Amino acid sequence: MQYDDTFAHRLNVVRQRVDEAAIKAGREPSEVKILPVSKTFGEDSIREAIASGHSRFGENRVQEIVSKQEILADANIDWVMIGHLQSNKARDVARYASEIQSLDRLSLAKTLDRRLQKEGRSIDALVQVKTSTEPTKYGLDPADLPSFLREVARYMPSIKIQGLMTMAINIRDEQAVRACFRTLRELRDQMRSEAISGIVMDRLSMGMSGDFELAIAEGATEVRIGTALFGKRPYGDEYYWPENKK
Repeated sequence: MQYDDTFAHRLNVVRQRVDEAAIKAGREPSEVKILPVSKTFGEDSIREAIASGHSRFGENRVQEIVSKQEILADANIDWVMIGHLQSNKARDVARYASEIQSLDRLSLAKTLDRRLQKEGRSIDALVQVKTSTEPTKYGLDPADLPSFLREVARYMPSIKIQGLMTMAINIRDEQAVRACFRTLRELRDQMRSEAISGIVMDRLSMGMSGDFELAIAEGATEVRIGTALFGKRPYGDEYYWPENKK
């Protein structure tokens, strides 16, 4: 029997795993969306994913969003910035991205809002919260989240907060991984109870190819899937985090 190595086949496999994890957690499968992460993959791979019904793609680097949107301008893609963003790159996100899931500090929010106003645009955003102890992970300190949300809601009208995002600790201890996701869900629930005007807390983006089923068990509404959909990347993690290169 010939092995099916198409995007459509991998998507079906991932969707089945997502659905099964949701049902196991007592949730409706429709509550969990899949965000394909196309970082390092080129036009052909993305067009194959488009043919399977996807029009939103996550990218870690602004440079890739800029270059890919030019090549794929005919495809009407919604680019989602999911990687750490330097403030001096906010202009390109304001111009080309439809969403940012890595809003993690006030200085970035202020710069991004100014750039968005110049572009005459607004952007959906998730606040990235640091829920692990790993020094290589980015994110807002959980204790700073309430004041951060109030500041954005009051002074940065172009940024539309929709929820929270996190990356779990990268170890094999499932309980430690789940604890990261659980922390984010509990923060979301706390922020909902505070009912900050102008802030929506409907979305939890958490879980990647190696841990998304644990994230779904803890309440993820969106999982960010790269290698399980696109296959092995042409570059390793050091492409994005050179400080980890050995």
